[in-house]
Amino acid sequence: MLPSLGMAAVIEYPATRKAEVVDEIHGTKVPDPYRWLEDDNAAETKAWVIEQNKVTEAFLSKLPKRDAIRERLSALWNFERTGAPQEYGGKWFFTHNSGLQNQSVLKVADSLDGEGRLLLDPNTLSKDGTVALANFAPSEDGKLLGYSISRGGSDWNEILVRDVATGKDTGDHLKWVKFSGISWAKDGSGFYYSRYDAPPEGAALTQMNEFQKLCFHKIGTPQSEDVVIYERKDKPRWGLGGGLTEDGRFLVIHVSEGTDPKNRFFYRPADGERVIELLADADASYDFIGNEGSEFYFRTDLDAPRHRIIAIDVERPERSAWKEIVPQSEHLLQEASMVGGRLVVEYLKDAKSAVTVFDLKGGRGREVDLPGIGSAGGFGGRKEDKETFYQFTGFTDPGAIYRYDLASGKSTLWKRPAVGFDGAAYETKQVFATSKDGTKVPVFLVHKKGIELDGSHRVLLTGYGGFNISITPGFSIGRAVWLERGGILAVANLRGGGEYGSEWHLAGTRLRKQNVFDDFIAAAEWLVKEKYTVPAKLAIQGGSNGGLLVGACMAQRPDLFGACLPAVGVMDMLRFHKFTIGWAWEKDYGSAEDPEEFKALLRYSPYHVLKPGTRYPATLVTTADHDDRVVPAHSFKFAARLQECQAKDGPPVLIRIDTSAGHGAGTALSKMIDKTADEWAFLEAVLRGG
Repeated sequence: MLPSLGMAAVIEYPATRKAEVVDEIHGTKVPDPYRWLEDDNAAETKAWVIEQNKVTEAFLSKLPKRDAIRERLSALWNFERTGAPQEYGGKWFFTHNSGLQNQSVLKVADSLDGEGRLLLDPNTLSKDGTVALANFAPSEDGKLLGYSISRGGSDWNEILVRDVATGKDTGDHLKWVKFSGISWAKDGSGFYYSRYDAPPEGAALTQMNEFQKLCFHKIGTPQSEDVVIYERKDKPRWGLGGGLTEDGRFLVIHVSEGTDPKNRFFYRPADGERVIELLADADASYDFIGNEGSEFYFRTDLDAPRHRIIAIDVERPERSAWKEIVPQSEHLLQEASMVGGRLVVEYLKDAKSAVTVFDLKGGRGREVDLPGIGSAGGFGGRKEDKETFYQFTGFTDPGAIYRYDLASGKSTLWKRPAVGFDGAAYETKQVFATSKDGTKVPVFLVHKKGIELDGSHRVLLTGYGGFNISITPGFSIGRAVWLERGGILAVANLRGGGEYGSEWHLAGTRLRKQNVFDDFIAAAEWLVKEKYTVPAKLAIQGGSNGGLLVGACMAQRPDLFGACLPAVGVMDMLRFHKFTIGWAWEKDYGSAEDPEEFKALLRYSPYHVLKPGTRYPATLVTTADHDDRVVPAHSFKFAARLQECQAKDGPPVLIRIDTSAGHGAGTALSKMIDKTADEWAFLEAVLRGG
């Protein structure tokens, strides 16, 4: 036990300089005293990071449970796991991790009966495991592998090419790739990808990302000779992603603008030069599924907020000739794939997976028999395939990979990891909290069977609520350890997400963003009312947009929570659009350039609404030095302001800044274990009231 652990007096926070910086926005003066922390290259910022980490580590190192939690995380994470296989040219490609490898490796096998041979090991590309395999795509004949790597957690990727037979790289090396796939030409001569121009030296992690272009790289040539297939110099914020249809007849181009689900869709005949703007109005979302000759299939929310599937014949593109293949239902049509001459359609029913198979005319085949409450994904493949693979997981189920026979509808187990966690000891249920305006908000609860509702439990409440993203059941080693140690997990499905379609998403955007925070607060109040916990034992956690969620809610209701874990959060809602891809979020958040949206943003912007002398919950802010999605300046400024405003007798408010890590994807396993151990040890130390 640490004496006076919850008292700020035991912590001397680093002195953080305040500058006289004041912006006048639409007639309102807005102080920004910690703007200097936005310069991540400045010596003063680097020194501040070092001093903050010293204080945080000094606190965390004294926590009595930290080492035991880290040991349990390491032990539980040490299990063999395999990704779903993909077949190209008679060879099977799949990822594999033997247990505690920082990064999963890529293997190739001649059949699914063997273990395969090692084709690519990202762990050999750096000493600390911080180079990750971001994406891979074999050529159609399986002879070449295009793969992209990320260094230190950055969104920037480099694409390389490997000879599958020899296991050696060809020398092709492409840089300044971001938000891109790899789509091979049918003859394996090269591939399509998306890139940006090189940023100025020193600005790669902060400069605004604009003017993406779709290119073709021919194998054996330098990147400087790559052909620009499509670009729009008049549209700096258009995102361009493209690839060939399975039959090779068309190059399709997905055109996005920021994070708005509404998109455009263009195509070019493979033997032509002119790009045809098939869907140019951005009036709805159009997710290309595949084609059958000249007929293109799309999942769309056009006149269907929960989505439907339509077919457009590009030889008769007028809207009057469009066909509805699968109509909208009462549940969200989340994903669809075309495989084996069928449409495999994934639905969300109150954030739980359900899967139905249709023929290409919309005739219903059968329901896929899933193992229980959880999330299913995968179902990829080609027209000639007779089977497909899918993964299924739940909160207490580490999941498995199944082979699905398209003709018989039978699922058979292919791989199931052996994890030392007893999921049978826990139960998962779904409840509904009532938000401020009467909206019913679904909340998953996971806990040991037979608990008493006496308010004695530590609860971790998490959510996201943004960008049309659906939060569905999934297994996490970190959360498994939280459950093992007596904690309860609560996952709220908030407005702003995609769980119930576009109307649910839009209800949590722009001027309606406060609905998201109201939903989360309602879930927290429900947990207290139903005696699962008390505020002193209730922690909230979220990352990225979820970090904003935590920051806003702890500022609005500091009395409701005992601890907060905002990770890589968007904390300055007036300047987020000025860095990297931040401008893209205006579709969800709105913009400070608009007078009404400025007022709404200022009302909840976590950095701006903190009030001096307030007793805020114990807080561990986490970020990373290579986060070029939500730049670390958000967390830096928020933590500095929080330390300034925290009541003198308030609990600790700390920031943990990781190195050679980014927004989350590709993070080395060792770093994930260390971070989770620190978070759980912190929560167990501070959630002691009630």
